[in-house]
Amino acid sequence: MRDTTLEYAKKLDENDTLNSYRGEFYMQPGTIYMDGNSLGLLSKRAEQSLLSTLDSWKKYGIDGWTQGEHPWFYFSETLSKMCAPLVGASEEEVIITGSTTTNLHQLIASFYHPKGRRTKILADELNFPSDLYAISSQLALHGYEATEHMKLVESRDGYTLDEANIIQAMTDDVALIVLPGVLYRNGQILNMKVLTEAAHEQGILICFDLCHSIGSVQHELDEWDVDFAFWCNYKHLNGGPGATGGLYVNRKHFGQKPGLAGWFGSDKGKQFDLATQMTPASDAGAYQIGTPNILSAAPLFGSLEMFAETGMDAIRNKSLKLTDYMMYLIEEELNDYSFSIANPREEDRRGGHVFLVHDEAARICKALKEHHIIPDFRSPNGIRLAPVALYNTFEDVWNTVHILKEIMKEETYKRFENKRDVIA
Repeated sequence: MRDTTLEYAKKLDENDTLNSYRGEFYMQPGTIYMDGNSLGLLSKRAEQSLLSTLDSWKKYGIDGWTQGEHPWFYFSETLSKMCAPLVGASEEEVIITGSTTTNLHQLIASFYHPKGRRTKILADELNFPSDLYAISSQLALHGYEATEHMKLVESRDGYTLDEANIIQAMTDDVALIVLPGVLYRNGQILNMKVLTEAAHEQGILICFDLCHSIGSVQHELDEWDVDFAFWCNYKHLNGGPGATGGLYVNRKHFGQKPGLAGWFGSDKGKQFDLATQMTPASDAGAYQIGTPNILSAAPLFGSLEMFAETGMDAIRNKSLKLTDYMMYLIEEELNDYSFSIANPREEDRRGGHVFLVHDEAARICKALKEHHIIPDFRSPNGIRLAPVALYNTFEDVWNTVHILKEIMKEETYKRFENKRDVIA
Protein backbone atom coordinates (compact mmCIF):
# COMPACT_ATOMS: atom_id res chain seq x y z
CA MET A 1 0.00 0.00 0.00
CA ARG A 2 1.41 3.37 -1.00
CA ASP A 3 1.98 6.24 1.40
CA THR A 4 3.28 9.80 1.34
CA THR A 5 6.73 9.17 2.80
CA LEU A 6 10.00 9.79 1.01
CA GLU A 7 11.03 6.23 1.89
CA TYR A 8 8.10 4.91 -0.16
CA ALA A 9 9.21 6.97 -3.18
CA LYS A 10 12.72 5.59 -2.87
CA LYS A 11 11.35 2.07 -2.69
CA LEU A 12 9.47 2.64 -5.95
CA ASP A 13 12.72 3.78 -7.55
CA GLU A 14 14.51 0.66 -6.34
CA ASN A 15 11.96 -1.48 -8.19
CA ASP A 16 12.03 0.62 -11.38
CA THR A 17 13.38 -1.37 -14.33
CA LEU A 18 14.12 1.85 -16.29
CA ASN A 19 16.02 3.58 -13.50
CA SER A 20 19.40 2.93 -15.13
CA TYR A 21 18.49 5.18 -18.09
CA ARG A 22 18.54 8.24 -15.83
CA GLY A 23 22.32 8.08 -16.00
CA GLU A 24 22.12 8.39 -19.79
CA PHE A 25 20.94 12.00 -19.50
CA TYR A 26 22.58 15.25 -18.48
CA MET A 27 20.85 16.29 -15.26
CA GLN A 28 21.76 19.60 -13.67
CA PRO A 29 22.80 19.02 -10.03
CA GLY A 30 20.12 20.05 -7.58
CA THR A 31 17.53 20.58 -10.32
CA ILE A 32 14.37 18.57 -10.98
CA TYR A 33 13.30 18.80 -14.62
CA MET A 34 9.53 18.51 -15.12
CA ASP A 35 9.27 20.07 -18.58
CA GLY A 36 10.15 17.13 -20.82
CA ASN A 37 6.84 17.50 -22.65
CA SER A 38 8.11 20.85 -23.99
CA LEU A 39 11.78 20.01 -24.51
CA GLY A 40 13.37 16.71 -23.55
CA LEU A 41 16.79 16.64 -21.93
CA LEU A 42 20.02 15.91 -23.76
CA SER A 43 21.21 12.34 -23.52
CA LYS A 44 24.82 11.24 -23.82
CA ARG A 45 23.88 9.08 -26.81
CA ALA A 46 22.20 11.99 -28.58
CA GLU A 47 25.29 14.08 -27.95
CA GLN A 48 27.49 11.34 -29.33
CA SER A 49 25.42 10.86 -32.48
CA LEU A 50 25.62 14.61 -33.12
CA LEU A 51 29.37 14.64 -32.56
CA SER A 52 29.73 11.62 -34.84
CA THR A 53 27.86 13.48 -37.58
CA LEU A 54 30.09 16.50 -37.13
CA ASP A 55 33.08 14.21 -37.39
CA SER A 56 31.77 12.86 -40.70
CA TRP A 57 31.52 16.40 -41.98
CA LYS A 58 35.06 17.07 -40.77
CA LYS A 59 36.44 13.87 -42.29
CA TYR A 60 34.51 13.50 -45.55
CA GLY A 61 33.27 16.95 -46.50
CA ILE A 62 30.71 16.57 -49.27
CA ASP A 63 31.38 12.84 -49.48
CA GLY A 64 29.58 12.52 -46.15
CA TRP A 65 26.42 12.28 -48.21
CA THR A 66 27.45 8.79 -49.34
CA GLN A 67 30.23 7.75 -46.93
CA GLY A 68 30.67 7.29 -43.21
CA GLU A 69 28.73 5.27 -40.66
CA HIS A 70 25.42 6.94 -41.54
CA PRO A 71 25.52 8.51 -45.02
CA TRP A 72 23.46 11.68 -45.02
CA PHE A 73 21.70 10.93 -48.32
CA TYR A 74 19.87 8.07 -46.59
CA PHE A 75 19.84 9.43 -43.04
CA SER A 76 16.15 10.39 -43.03
CA GLU A 77 15.28 6.85 -44.03
CA THR A 78 17.61 5.42 -41.36
CA LEU A 79 15.81 7.42 -38.68
CA SER A 80 12.40 6.59 -40.18
CA LYS A 81 13.09 2.89 -39.74
CA MET A 82 13.93 3.50 -36.08
CA CYS A 83 10.92 5.73 -35.50
CA ALA A 84 8.25 3.68 -37.30
CA PRO A 85 7.64 1.24 -34.40
CA LEU A 86 6.74 4.18 -32.14
CA VAL A 87 3.76 5.03 -34.35
CA GLY A 88 2.82 1.49 -35.35
CA ALA A 89 3.75 1.82 -39.00
CA SER A 90 6.04 0.33 -41.61
CA GLU A 91 9.28 2.18 -42.32
CA GLU A 92 8.08 3.10 -45.81
CA GLU A 93 5.17 5.06 -44.33
CA VAL A 94 7.34 7.28 -42.12
CA ILE A 95 9.85 9.97 -43.01
CA ILE A 96 11.90 12.16 -40.68
CA THR A 97 11.79 15.58 -42.28
CA GLY A 98 10.79 19.20 -41.87
CA SER A 99 9.07 20.51 -38.76
CA THR A 100 5.66 20.08 -37.20
CA THR A 101 4.06 22.97 -39.04
CA THR A 102 5.80 22.53 -42.40
CA ASN A 103 4.81 18.87 -42.38
CA LEU A 104 1.19 19.79 -41.65
CA HIS A 105 1.33 22.29 -44.52
CA GLN A 106 2.64 19.52 -46.77
CA LEU A 107 -0.09 17.06 -45.77
CA ILE A 108 -2.91 19.58 -46.23
CA ALA A 109 -1.47 20.78 -49.55
CA SER A 110 -1.22 17.18 -50.74
CA PHE A 111 -4.51 15.73 -49.54
CA TYR A 112 -7.01 18.53 -49.02
CA HIS A 113 -9.08 18.61 -52.21
CA PRO A 114 -12.26 20.63 -51.64
CA LYS A 115 -15.08 19.64 -53.93
CA GLY A 116 -18.76 20.46 -53.99
CA ARG A 117 -20.05 20.76 -50.43
CA ARG A 118 -16.87 19.24 -48.98
CA THR A 119 -14.77 22.35 -48.40
CA LYS A 120 -14.27 22.46 -44.63
CA ILE A 121 -11.41 21.31 -42.45
CA LEU A 122 -12.50 20.05 -39.04
CA ALA A 123 -10.25 20.81 -36.06
CA ASP A 124 -10.75 21.68 -32.39
CA GLU A 125 -10.51 24.85 -30.33
CA LEU A 126 -8.01 23.30 -27.88
CA ASN A 127 -5.40 22.37 -30.46
CA PHE A 128 -1.98 24.02 -30.47
CA PRO A 129 -2.42 27.33 -32.33
CA SER A 130 0.29 26.62 -34.91
CA ASP A 131 -1.89 23.86 -36.37
CA LEU A 132 -4.82 26.25 -36.64
CA TYR A 133 -2.62 28.90 -38.27
CA ALA A 134 -1.49 26.37 -40.89
CA ILE A 135 -5.05 25.25 -41.56
CA SER A 136 -6.18 28.87 -41.94
CA SER A 137 -3.42 29.69 -44.41
CA GLN A 138 -4.08 26.58 -46.48
CA LEU A 139 -7.77 27.46 -46.66
CA ALA A 140 -6.81 30.97 -47.77
CA LEU A 141 -4.77 29.53 -50.64
CA HIS A 142 -8.02 27.98 -51.88
CA GLY A 143 -9.85 31.28 -51.49
CA TYR A 144 -11.69 30.28 -48.33
CA GLU A 145 -12.13 32.24 -45.11
CA ALA A 146 -11.12 30.29 -42.02
CA THR A 147 -14.07 31.76 -40.11
CA GLU A 148 -16.39 29.86 -42.43
CA HIS A 149 -14.37 26.86 -43.58
CA MET A 150 -12.38 25.87 -40.49
CA LYS A 151 -14.88 24.05 -38.33
CA LEU A 152 -13.81 23.97 -34.67
CA VAL A 153 -15.16 21.47 -32.18
CA GLU A 154 -15.79 23.23 -28.89
CA SER A 155 -14.81 22.01 -25.44
CA ARG A 156 -17.55 21.70 -22.85
CA ASP A 157 -15.28 22.45 -19.90
CA GLY A 158 -12.40 24.37 -21.47
CA TYR A 159 -9.97 21.51 -20.87
CA THR A 160 -11.15 18.33 -22.59
CA LEU A 161 -12.80 17.18 -25.80
CA ASP A 162 -15.67 14.75 -26.14
CA GLU A 163 -15.20 12.23 -28.97
CA ALA A 164 -18.97 12.13 -29.44
CA ASN A 165 -18.97 15.86 -30.19
CA ILE A 166 -16.13 15.43 -32.66
CA ILE A 167 -17.97 12.61 -34.44
CA GLN A 168 -21.17 14.68 -34.53
CA ALA A 169 -19.21 17.42 -36.34
CA MET A 170 -18.14 14.99 -39.11
CA THR A 171 -20.79 16.21 -41.52
CA ASP A 172 -20.95 16.05 -45.30
CA ASP A 173 -19.31 19.48 -45.69
CA VAL A 174 -16.00 18.28 -44.17
CA ALA A 175 -13.15 17.27 -46.50
CA LEU A 176 -10.35 16.74 -43.95
CA ILE A 177 -9.94 16.37 -40.17
CA VAL A 178 -6.87 17.49 -38.17
CA LEU A 179 -6.82 16.58 -34.47
CA PRO A 180 -4.22 16.11 -31.71
CA GLY A 181 -3.39 12.62 -30.49
CA VAL A 182 -2.83 14.11 -27.03
CA LEU A 183 -4.07 17.60 -26.10
CA TYR A 184 -1.06 19.78 -25.38
CA ARG A 185 -2.55 21.56 -22.37
CA ASN A 186 -4.23 18.93 -20.25
CA GLY A 187 -2.76 15.72 -21.67
CA GLN A 188 -6.03 14.09 -22.74
CA ILE A 189 -5.57 11.17 -25.15
CA LEU A 190 -8.12 11.16 -27.95
CA ASN A 191 -9.39 7.78 -29.12
CA MET A 192 -7.71 7.81 -32.51
CA LYS A 193 -9.09 4.41 -33.50
CA VAL A 194 -12.72 5.37 -32.88
CA LEU A 195 -12.33 8.78 -34.50
CA THR A 196 -10.68 7.29 -37.60
CA GLU A 197 -13.44 4.72 -38.01
CA ALA A 198 -16.08 7.42 -37.70
CA ALA A 199 -14.33 9.69 -40.19
CA HIS A 200 -14.03 6.94 -42.77
CA GLU A 201 -17.68 6.03 -42.37
CA GLN A 202 -18.41 9.59 -43.50
CA GLY A 203 -15.85 9.45 -46.33
CA ILE A 204 -13.51 11.94 -44.64
CA LEU A 205 -9.71 11.78 -44.45
CA ILE A 206 -8.23 12.16 -40.96
CA CYS A 207 -4.84 13.40 -39.75
CA PHE A 208 -3.36 13.45 -36.23
CA ASP A 209 -0.81 15.72 -34.58
CA LEU A 210 1.32 13.37 -32.43
CA CYS A 211 3.61 15.99 -30.89
CA HIS A 212 2.53 15.22 -27.32
CA SER A 213 1.89 11.52 -27.79
CA ILE A 214 4.91 10.13 -29.65
CA GLY A 215 7.37 8.70 -27.16
CA SER A 216 4.74 9.01 -24.44
CA VAL A 217 1.93 6.64 -25.46
CA GLN A 218 1.63 3.71 -27.84
CA HIS A 219 0.27 4.14 -31.36
CA GLU A 220 -1.03 1.68 -33.97
CA LEU A 221 -1.57 3.97 -36.95
CA ASP A 222 -1.63 1.15 -39.50
CA GLU A 223 -4.01 -0.97 -37.44
CA TRP A 224 -6.29 2.03 -36.88
CA ASP A 225 -6.08 2.91 -40.61
CA VAL A 226 -5.18 6.55 -39.88
CA ASP A 227 -4.62 8.47 -43.11
CA PHE A 228 -1.80 10.83 -42.06
CA ALA A 229 0.09 12.03 -39.00
CA PHE A 230 2.88 14.48 -38.16
CA TRP A 231 4.96 15.27 -35.09
CA CYS A 232 7.99 16.95 -33.57
CA ASN A 233 10.89 14.99 -32.09
CA TYR A 234 12.12 17.32 -29.34
CA LYS A 235 9.63 16.58 -26.56
CA HIS A 236 9.38 13.00 -25.31
CA LEU A 237 11.81 11.80 -28.01
CA ASN A 238 14.57 14.13 -26.76
CA GLY A 239 15.87 15.08 -30.21
CA GLY A 240 16.97 18.58 -29.20
CA PRO A 241 15.63 22.12 -29.77
CA GLY A 242 14.29 22.48 -33.28
CA ALA A 243 14.91 18.79 -34.01
CA THR A 244 13.80 17.59 -37.42
CA GLY A 245 10.15 16.49 -37.38
CA GLY A 246 8.37 13.47 -38.78
CA LEU A 247 5.33 12.52 -40.80
CA TYR A 248 3.33 9.40 -41.61
CA VAL A 249 1.37 8.64 -44.76
CA ASN A 250 -0.73 5.49 -44.92
CA ARG A 251 0.49 3.35 -47.80
CA LYS A 252 -2.96 3.38 -49.37
CA HIS A 253 -2.23 7.02 -50.28
CA PHE A 254 1.13 6.36 -51.91
CA GLY A 255 1.28 7.80 -55.40
CA GLN A 256 -0.54 11.03 -54.53
CA LYS A 257 1.78 13.78 -55.72
CA PRO A 258 3.11 16.09 -53.00
CA GLY A 259 1.29 19.39 -52.84
CA LEU A 260 4.58 21.15 -52.01
CA ALA A 261 7.20 19.57 -54.21
CA GLY A 262 10.91 19.73 -53.56
CA TRP A 263 13.89 17.80 -54.82
CA PHE A 264 14.38 15.61 -51.74
CA GLY A 265 10.96 14.14 -52.35
CA SER A 266 12.34 12.61 -55.56
CA ASP A 267 12.90 8.96 -56.25
CA LYS A 268 16.45 8.57 -54.94
CA GLY A 269 17.59 6.71 -58.03
CA LYS A 270 16.58 9.65 -60.20
CA GLN A 271 17.10 12.64 -57.90
CA PHE A 272 20.50 13.55 -59.29
CA ASP A 273 19.32 13.29 -62.87
CA LEU A 274 18.19 16.85 -62.11
CA ALA A 275 15.34 16.59 -64.59
CA THR A 276 12.96 19.51 -64.97
CA GLN A 277 10.02 17.21 -64.15
CA MET A 278 10.04 15.55 -60.73
CA THR A 279 9.69 11.80 -60.25
CA PRO A 280 8.41 11.50 -56.66
CA ALA A 281 9.50 8.67 -54.37
CA SER A 282 7.01 5.82 -54.17
CA ASP A 283 6.61 6.02 -50.39
CA ALA A 284 6.36 8.63 -47.61
CA GLY A 285 9.71 9.99 -48.74
CA ALA A 286 7.84 11.75 -51.55
CA TYR A 287 6.62 14.32 -49.01
CA GLN A 288 10.06 15.64 -48.15
CA ILE A 289 10.75 19.07 -49.55
CA GLY A 290 14.26 20.41 -49.13
CA THR A 291 17.62 18.97 -48.16
CA PRO A 292 17.41 17.29 -44.71
CA ASN A 293 18.65 19.26 -41.73
CA ILE A 294 21.29 16.68 -40.91
CA LEU A 295 22.68 18.33 -37.78
CA SER A 296 19.15 18.84 -36.40
CA ALA A 297 18.32 15.20 -37.06
CA ALA A 298 21.57 13.66 -35.78
CA PRO A 299 20.75 13.64 -32.02
CA LEU A 300 17.59 11.68 -32.71
CA PHE A 301 19.63 8.63 -33.69
CA GLY A 302 21.07 8.29 -30.19
CA SER A 303 17.73 8.94 -28.55
CA LEU A 304 15.82 6.42 -30.66
CA GLU A 305 18.36 3.74 -29.77
CA MET A 306 17.10 3.90 -26.19
CA PHE A 307 13.46 3.64 -27.24
CA ALA A 308 14.33 0.54 -29.28
CA GLU A 309 15.95 -1.00 -26.20
CA THR A 310 13.17 -0.25 -23.74
CA GLY A 311 10.09 -0.52 -25.93
CA MET A 312 7.07 1.73 -25.57
CA ASP A 313 5.22 -0.66 -23.26
CA ALA A 314 7.82 -0.23 -20.51
CA ILE A 315 7.96 3.54 -21.00
CA ARG A 316 4.20 3.90 -20.94
CA ASN A 317 3.89 1.67 -17.88
CA LYS A 318 6.34 3.80 -15.88
CA SER A 319 4.85 7.05 -17.16
CA LEU A 320 1.43 6.03 -15.89
CA LYS A 321 2.86 5.11 -12.50
CA LEU A 322 4.71 8.42 -12.24
CA THR A 323 1.68 10.57 -13.10
CA ASP A 324 -0.61 8.47 -10.90
CA TYR A 325 1.78 8.85 -7.98
CA MET A 326 2.04 12.60 -8.59
CA MET A 327 -1.74 13.02 -8.58
CA TYR A 328 -1.97 10.99 -5.38
CA LEU A 329 0.59 13.20 -3.64
CA ILE A 330 -1.04 16.39 -4.91
CA GLU A 331 -4.38 15.34 -3.46
CA GLU A 332 -2.81 14.26 -0.18
CA GLU A 333 -0.42 17.18 0.32
CA LEU A 334 -1.94 20.15 -1.52
CA ASN A 335 -5.59 19.77 -0.65
CA ASP A 336 -5.67 23.08 1.25
CA TYR A 337 -4.19 25.26 -1.49
CA SER A 338 -6.91 25.54 -4.17
CA PHE A 339 -5.24 23.38 -6.84
CA SER A 340 -7.38 21.35 -9.20
CA ILE A 341 -6.18 18.52 -11.41
CA ALA A 342 -7.57 19.17 -14.89
CA ASN A 343 -6.06 16.23 -16.79
CA PRO A 344 -8.03 13.00 -17.23
CA ARG A 345 -7.61 10.45 -14.42
CA GLU A 346 -8.29 7.34 -16.51
CA GLU A 347 -5.15 5.60 -17.77
CA ASP A 348 -6.49 5.17 -21.29
CA ARG A 349 -7.22 8.92 -21.50
CA ARG A 350 -4.19 10.36 -19.70
CA GLY A 351 -1.00 11.26 -21.55
CA GLY A 352 2.44 11.88 -20.09
CA HIS A 353 1.90 14.94 -17.90
CA VAL A 354 -0.21 16.29 -15.06
CA PHE A 355 -2.10 19.55 -15.59
CA LEU A 356 -2.74 21.67 -12.50
CA VAL A 357 -5.00 24.71 -12.50
CA HIS A 358 -4.52 27.56 -10.03
CA ASP A 359 -5.35 31.26 -10.16
CA GLU A 360 -1.74 32.09 -9.22
CA ALA A 361 -0.20 29.65 -11.72
CA ALA A 362 2.26 32.05 -13.37
CA ARG A 363 3.87 33.22 -10.14
CA ILE A 364 3.83 29.69 -8.69
CA CYS A 365 5.86 28.50 -11.70
CA LYS A 366 8.37 31.27 -11.10
CA ALA A 367 8.65 30.24 -7.46
CA LEU A 368 9.19 26.61 -8.48
CA LYS A 369 12.03 27.66 -10.76
CA GLU A 370 13.60 29.61 -7.92
CA HIS A 371 13.63 26.28 -6.05
CA HIS A 372 15.19 24.54 -9.09
CA ILE A 373 12.01 22.76 -10.15
CA ILE A 374 11.41 23.28 -13.89
CA PRO A 375 7.66 23.29 -14.69
CA ASP A 376 5.73 24.65 -17.66
CA PHE A 377 3.20 27.49 -17.41
CA ARG A 378 0.26 27.59 -19.80
CA SER A 379 -1.81 30.76 -19.93
CA PRO A 380 -3.96 31.75 -18.21
CA ASN A 381 -3.79 29.49 -15.15
CA GLY A 382 -2.20 26.13 -16.00
CA ILE A 383 0.88 24.32 -14.67
CA ARG A 384 2.13 21.32 -16.64
CA LEU A 385 4.33 18.85 -14.78
CA ALA A 386 5.81 16.04 -16.88
CA PRO A 387 7.68 13.30 -15.03
CA VAL A 388 9.45 11.55 -17.94
CA ALA A 389 9.95 7.80 -17.73
CA LEU A 390 13.53 7.71 -19.01
CA TYR A 391 15.03 10.24 -16.62
CA ASN A 392 12.64 11.26 -13.84
CA THR A 393 12.25 9.30 -10.60
CA PHE A 394 9.53 8.81 -8.04
CA GLU A 395 11.75 10.73 -5.65
CA ASP A 396 11.71 13.61 -8.14
CA VAL A 397 7.92 13.54 -8.00
CA TRP A 398 7.92 13.46 -4.19
CA ASN A 399 10.31 16.41 -3.97
CA THR A 400 8.38 18.42 -6.55
CA VAL A 401 5.10 18.12 -4.67
CA HIS A 402 6.66 18.82 -1.27
CA ILE A 403 8.55 21.87 -2.52
CA LEU A 404 5.32 23.09 -4.09
CA LYS A 405 3.62 22.61 -0.72
CA GLU A 406 6.33 24.66 0.98
CA ILE A 407 5.94 27.44 -1.59
CA MET A 408 2.21 27.57 -0.96
CA LYS A 409 2.49 27.32 2.83
CA GLU A 410 5.10 30.08 3.08
CA GLU A 411 3.41 32.10 0.27
CA THR A 412 6.78 32.79 -1.32
CA TYR A 413 5.12 32.82 -4.75
CA LYS A 414 3.64 36.24 -3.86
CA ARG A 415 7.04 37.84 -4.42
CA PHE A 416 6.57 37.31 -8.16
CA GLU A 417 4.27 38.97 -10.67
CA ASN A 418 1.40 36.74 -11.72
CA LYS A 419 1.98 36.92 -15.46
CA ARG A 420 4.05 34.93 -17.90
CA ASP A 421 7.52 35.80 -19.10
CA VAL A 422 8.20 36.33 -22.83
CA ILE A 423 8.53 32.55 -23.21
CA ALA A 424 6.26 30.50 -20.98
